[in-house]
Amino acid sequence: MGSLFAVRLRGELRIALLIVAGLALVPLFVSSPYWLGVLVVSLYFAILATGWNLLAGYAGQFSLAPAAFAMLGAYVPALLAWHWQVSILVGIPLAALVTGGVGYLLGRIVTRLSGPYLALTTLSFAEILRLVFYNSYEFTRGDQGLNVPALLDSRVDYYWLFVALLAAVLGCVWALLRGRGGRFLLAIRDDPLGAASRGIDVVRWKSIAFAVSCALCGIAGAFYGPFAQLVSPELGLIAQTGMVLAMVVIGGSGTLVGPLIGALLVYLTSEWLRDFGGIQLIVFAALVILFARFLPDGLWGLARRLASGRTAPPAPTAPPGPSTAGARPAAPGASAAPVTR
Repeated sequence: MGSLFAVRLRGELRIALLIVAGLALVPLFVSSPYWLGVLVVSLYFAILATGWNLLAGYAGQFSLAPAAFAMLGAYVPALLAWHWQVSILVGIPLAALVTGGVGYLLGRIVTRLSGPYLALTTLSFAEILRLVFYNSYEFTRGDQGLNVPALLDSRVDYYWLFVALLAAVLGCVWALLRGRGGRFLLAIRDDPLGAASRGIDVVRWKSIAFAVSCALCGIAGAFYGPFAQLVSPELGLIAQTGMVLAMVVIGGSGTLVGPLIGALLVYLTSEWLRDFGGIQLIVFAALVILFARFLPDGLWGLARRLASGRTAPPAPTAPPGPSTAGARPAAPGASAAPVTR
């Protein structure tokens, strides 16, 4: 089973990189600065969705703070440049360290929480963080935001930068999942008690998943700031997190391709819906409900089933309980014997 998961993961990486390679050719056919800007933002959301999917889709930790960590990552180089004239190129790696460190600490704090308690705790953390930036006017300029120096000269350059960044993020997630880390995270997602009984350090691996996921979101925010040339607390709004969740659910969680497809479709559709007033969140909330009910494996799961000749979605499994009766199957590659942490 472990080898089957590795084969599937490798195949998904190839397809995802083919999509990214196709995206790299877009500037050859699209020259409008407006649409290039729209595509850059969609790539930004694709990185957020990929980072959040690592935590929620593979590790089973339903955090509601991806947008908050993107906001934190955007503010780190912006504040350094605004107050101390530190180069953006220095601030971006520091943003990854700060968001990864804060994510690791948050993971340690919420390690024994799950379900709605985990979601509400991370949502509270995200809102507290946003309000701190919003109300610290002398330091962050509040809702007026901070101006950020540009990193590149044109939108085409930013577009290719975000394409390269998305490819690097996909490679990072694949590298973490392809080895024992992936098997451990899947085991924790499917049956935390069973994973602990097999010798997996659940607290450590949950915290690692939080750290990597939050660092990826922070890097996306750190690069988004120079593109927009402005960062503000609006980057951390719950509506932004809702968009990320919709992208992963619609595209297909627990896969490398699903969040990428979902991000492109959802954001481009959101841009088209601007002409119809503020109905984007209503439409996507309805779609999330429909997909959760009828297509729990998302569009990518549907595509895989159609390619293999199957049409029915996978049957839902019961949530793990305190006893072994009715527990979910062990993760791919898991065995009854203790494993090395």
